[in-house]
Amino acid sequence: MPARDRSAERRGVLITLEGVDGCGKSTQAALLCGRLAACGLPVGPASTPGSVIREPGATPAGEAIRHVLLHGPAHIAPWTEALLYAAARAELVETVLLPELEAGRVLVLDRFVDSSLAYQGFARRLGVDEVLAVNEPGLHGLLPDLTILLDVDPVVGLARAGGAGDRIEAEGLEFQERVAAGFAALARRWPERVRLIDGFRSVELVAADVEAAALEAVADAGLRLGA
Repeated sequence: MPARDRSAERRGVLITLEGVDGCGKSTQAALLCGRLAACGLPVGPASTPGSVIREPGATPAGEAIRHVLLHGPAHIAPWTEALLYAAARAELVETVLLPELEAGRVLVLDRFVDSSLAYQGFARRLGVDEVLAVNEPGLHGLLPDLTILLDVDPVVGLARAGGAGDRIEAEGLEFQERVAAGFAALARRWPERVRLIDGFRSVELVAADVEAAALEAVADAGLRLGA
């Protein structure tokens, strides 16, 4: 039996930031939360207003899975990796995202399902549709209102990240180039929600474009500034 689609019950807005490692999405996500909160919008979970939600993570189960995925054994079978990400995401959707969106809040995520599609589906060559299929039961029909894809050359991204980093960053340049190609494919497939933004500029210029795209998504959802 397919999972019940609960996405229609939400009154809030879901904005995700994506890109290769070192693209600057974590910095931009934090800046975006601050700017949206300054506009009077109810940003982040009610328990931690103004905060970014990182993924995987943001729940006790998700944080435990995050540790295994990013700092666990050097080799994890590709499908094991994909299923662990899907499990952490399902917990996040059920316990955090859907309740907060149903309450009308604006949520900014540092990664979401598109990362699995690019990293495991495309770069690990498991298949984008196949990885999406294993995530769908836990998503309950939830997809972002807006996905901001920061476009940065993987060479630049790895240099920004510095060193070997976590288990995924340690995969190296060839892997990150496949990830970048995967994200580009997702942008072509879902142009109605994926907004490509040049991340190879100053933090301030990128932030201005990110904010403009986010405010457009908020307006489209019918939320009023200062409400």
